[in-house]
Amino acid sequence: MTSNKVELYIYDLSKGMAAALSPMLINKKIDGIWHTSIVVYGREYFFGSHGVSSCNPGTTALGQPLRVKTLGETQVPYSVFIDYINGLSESTWAGSTYDLFHHNCNNFSEEIAQFLCGCSIPKYILDLPNEVLSSSLGPAIPLLVAQLEKSARPIAEEQERARENSPDLEQLNSQIEEVRYRSFLLEQRRKTIKEKLAKKDRKKEKKRKKLQSQGGAIPVELEEVAMSEPEVNGAESRLPTEQVMDLEEEERREEEEKKKSREPPVVYKDLLDAKTEFDALLGLVDGKLSEEEQRSMEELQVYMIGDEGSWALSDGFLAFIGRLLHDRNLPNEVRVRTLNILALAALKDDVILVLHQDRKDHVLMNYAFDIDRHSPEEQEALALFVANMFENLSSSEWLMYISEWSYNNQQTSNIRVTTKVAVHSLLSDLPLLQERGTAIIHNLACKEVKTVVFDDVAVELTMALLQFFNSKPNEEHLFRCMKALSKFVQISAQEVPQLIQMIGPDPRSFKGTSERIDQLIEQIATKLR
Repeated sequence: MTSNKVELYIYDLSKGMAAALSPMLINKKIDGIWHTSIVVYGREYFFGSHGVSSCNPGTTALGQPLRVKTLGETQVPYSVFIDYINGLSESTWAGSTYDLFHHNCNNFSEEIAQFLCGCSIPKYILDLPNEVLSSSLGPAIPLLVAQLEKSARPIAEEQERARENSPDLEQLNSQIEEVRYRSFLLEQRRKTIKEKLAKKDRKKEKKRKKLQSQGGAIPVELEEVAMSEPEVNGAESRLPTEQVMDLEEEERREEEEKKKSREPPVVYKDLLDAKTEFDALLGLVDGKLSEEEQRSMEELQVYMIGDEGSWALSDGFLAFIGRLLHDRNLPNEVRVRTLNILALAALKDDVILVLHQDRKDHVLMNYAFDIDRHSPEEQEALALFVANMFENLSSSEWLMYISEWSYNNQQTSNIRVTTKVAVHSLLSDLPLLQERGTAIIHNLACKEVKTVVFDDVAVELTMALLQFFNSKPNEEHLFRCMKALSKFVQISAQEVPQLIQMIGPDPRSFKGTSERIDQLIEQIATKLR
């Protein structure tokens, strides 16, 4: 997984005046009035009275920082970070929440640092407000700091504020972030290719020197090592060299090996036929679609039946899916067939590009959040879709996103919606839905993610598992859920074992069901001692 450096930019808003004047004014030396920001993924992020802002590093009106402190490395993907930041800017870190002494730029830097690499910014920066407030200069300082912090906004923001608000501005910003994300991925790809080429050249050079020292004949391919570097930094339209093509193929093989080596998810690959589902959906909506929606149906046909990439789907495609899922004037079967098609799409390698279109409106996850309000047929189809999302690493990570948004006056996130679908399905009275619930909770628990993702949901999932055990499940379903429980006792080593002991049933009561279940029970038992 790619790591990215996380830096803290430290500015003195007083430009040295605080250190010089504070002894005379308040009989105490204050080294600076600190403004901080986080620099990561080639951008500088900070918080002020206008909310969360970003710019190129060091391009605010404050100029270059007084100090730069490296906080560590992060493995959080750029797309996940952007979703997280967007969620914060609409909730706990909106401009209206700004408070100079209690909810400021430095508190924001602390939260982002903890999220990205689990570390804190220097204590002297966080403690500064208390020093100022306790001094006789306290009442006068806010006016000075507010004026100085105003200059910390990027110059480009002032230019943007002078323009007329465009109704397409939010969409434009989303597109900019998407382009930036793709550029980031491209740069990482180029870096990987260069590193692999250099590694191959070193091996060739080592082999050539060994043959030379032994007096043997040197093969032609070793005569010239690293003859030319592939032009990976050239225009994207340039044809790749055979060497780069070989490396790309090697990368694909490595990705496949990674998928094979991970815990295999429970997915349903042969349950449905794409053409059958599409033809049924087409017959149900015939004559009920607008011209634009008809084009979306054609795009869906190209993507699912023509087996083309997600490039075939326009930007408004998910709005069309939203119409099919939420329009109650359409037959219930429309929603079931749409979900079945989405379940098939979830098996495609590039489905993540479709999912990223849903970052703003949350069409899919808002529908999934209401699983308990849907018909039994819809619930079963929805559970199938969520289970199949674990087929690919990228889409399974999308299900784990923790950035929040508001829906029906409740704060939710992808991980919370996924948890709700898992719990509701697992505890259902419908046998088919329950079976798919065991698949989802198995896949969810076996996903390799940081513990922080499960902090809010591990207890809820464990309680659902314990309740499910009382239903006397068959061996396959028991295995899936015992596998999940064995993961949760590792992830939440204190709360989950306590919950098992308090509520029961004791997993050891299932001993003897099968050898593979006995092995899992033993793993769980070691955490209960």
